[in-house]
Amino acid sequence: MKKIVVIAILLSVLVVSAEWKATAQETNQTTVQLPSYPLAFGVFALRFDSGGTLTIEGKGWPALNGKWKLTGSEIEMTMSGLPEGCGGPGRYRVRQDGNRLGFDLVTDDCVVRRMIIDRSTWAPAGEAKTLPSRRIAVTSSARPPSHPDPRSANGSWPSFRGVQASGIAEGQNLPDTWNTKSGENILWRTPLPGLAHSSPVVWGNRIFVTSAVSSDPKATFRPGLYGDGDASKDRSRHRWTIYALDKRSGKILWERVAYEGEPIEKRHIKATYANASPATDGRIVVAWFGSQGVYAYDVKGRLLWKVDLGRVDMGAYDIPTFEWGPASSPIIWNNLVIIQCDTQTDSFIVALDAATGKTVWKTDREELPSWGTPTVASTSAGPVLVTNASNFVRGYDPRTGKELWRLGRSSKITAPTPVFGDNLFVVASGRAPERPIFVVRPEARGDLTLPDGKTSSEAVAWSRTGRGSYMPTPLIYKGIVYVLSNNGLFDAYNLKTGEEIYRQRLPVVGSGFSASPIAADGKIYLSNEDGEILVLGAGDKFSHLATNSMGELLMATPALSDGVMYVRSSSSLFAIGRKQ
Repeated sequence: MKKIVVIAILLSVLVVSAEWKATAQETNQTTVQLPSYPLAFGVFALRFDSGGTLTIEGKGWPALNGKWKLTGSEIEMTMSGLPEGCGGPGRYRVRQDGNRLGFDLVTDDCVVRRMIIDRSTWAPAGEAKTLPSRRIAVTSSARPPSHPDPRSANGSWPSFRGVQASGIAEGQNLPDTWNTKSGENILWRTPLPGLAHSSPVVWGNRIFVTSAVSSDPKATFRPGLYGDGDASKDRSRHRWTIYALDKRSGKILWERVAYEGEPIEKRHIKATYANASPATDGRIVVAWFGSQGVYAYDVKGRLLWKVDLGRVDMGAYDIPTFEWGPASSPIIWNNLVIIQCDTQTDSFIVALDAATGKTVWKTDREELPSWGTPTVASTSAGPVLVTNASNFVRGYDPRTGKELWRLGRSSKITAPTPVFGDNLFVVASGRAPERPIFVVRPEARGDLTLPDGKTSSEAVAWSRTGRGSYMPTPLIYKGIVYVLSNNGLFDAYNLKTGEEIYRQRLPVVGSGFSASPIAADGKIYLSNEDGEILVLGAGDKFSHLATNSMGELLMATPALSDGVMYVRSSSSLFAIGRKQ
């Protein structure tokens, strides 16, 4: 009797299982209904014709025409006008959610088509976007000291590119030459684990640096001059870390792991998970690790607070599935930690209380993703906060977050930081075709966008197109604006008039330039990605004084303090200076 019952139960299970498989197969073969109305994704518009033809059009992209064939939930696409290697079909699984369509790769040898289609979600053209609500959560642990030691501010380099992002520190008396192999003019070298493009910052006798340490010993990035927009496949578990070092000896004073886990966002193949430089005011040191959060410690390594800004998705403006990760660095001004966060979904700039991490003000922006660090400058018109971004370069009141002015016609990708000198802001970006340089007067108000054919106005002292830098931030030094392109073109302009002084191809380019120029004592220092630092003479004539090899990849901008240049390479922190 028991055997009969067991057999009956098994037969019942088999019947149910067979019915479930049949239902699953039937569901998988359900024909997707392709809409006849146009669909939109990023800058692209897609239309399916009932006769089996399709078109994809995108601003700045050639029109793609082809044919489609749908079998169940799988679509096959063939297109004309694509590059070599794209003659065959591409196959994708179709996801349908109401009036939206998504596509996931089955197989496609065509890189361009795969870039646009794979993992994309298309909505009806013209449909209003629903922005997700962003919750900012703060966790406070302790209060910082009320005041830093006033003597420790001497020689400080408190944030990316130093005070007001100027990149200048006079009175350094640096050597023109050094040698990492022989040790000539190398004061010390400290190995640093992990990958990071963040720059060192200095206050008093402490240097602060960040890193993202992967559990994968083969984790790396790809330097060089190329246009690939792929995200890194590195999704390994990481430790996001802050280090404090003695600037005289290079000894690590303390190390703190701010966050540990798998990355919440992706990074570009040329980037790291620690692109943003820390900032300090002598009381606290702040690091922004993107979706992993904002962390504040006192200068002795005690955690003060952390802020979760939520997931931040920065990437290609035209193909939103290409994610590149954040790079904008925090700055500290008048007890405010200011962060520029422009993402694919929502964009904003926020000021946090440096003592508690609580939000003091937050200003929403209609922006594309951006990577430049904001700058606050003391001007003849009072303090002005300037941000570089695609839709508009903007000026704000840093005390309240109120927008003061905006300037359009910038590039679709913006990475350089605004700089200020001689009562003028210089803002550049290097994405073609615009590649502008704008020079703006600080008292400007309202919409400053120049009309067609105009290069200046009452508010814009001068501007140029086709000359902006893609990654490096410009340098204002002794009345001249220096602009360094990734490919090694180095330009000099009169700051007041915009007149070109010279344009020079650098004698050593290598894999290109990502780090920004810095200057001291009439000399300019340019670091290429291969680890070679060029020393130039500042002035009206191009003068190449020396080239020094660090022997390691170099993506980060160096810092200057008390007669020493601190160079952060891909695996070390160097101190370069004259030995006493």
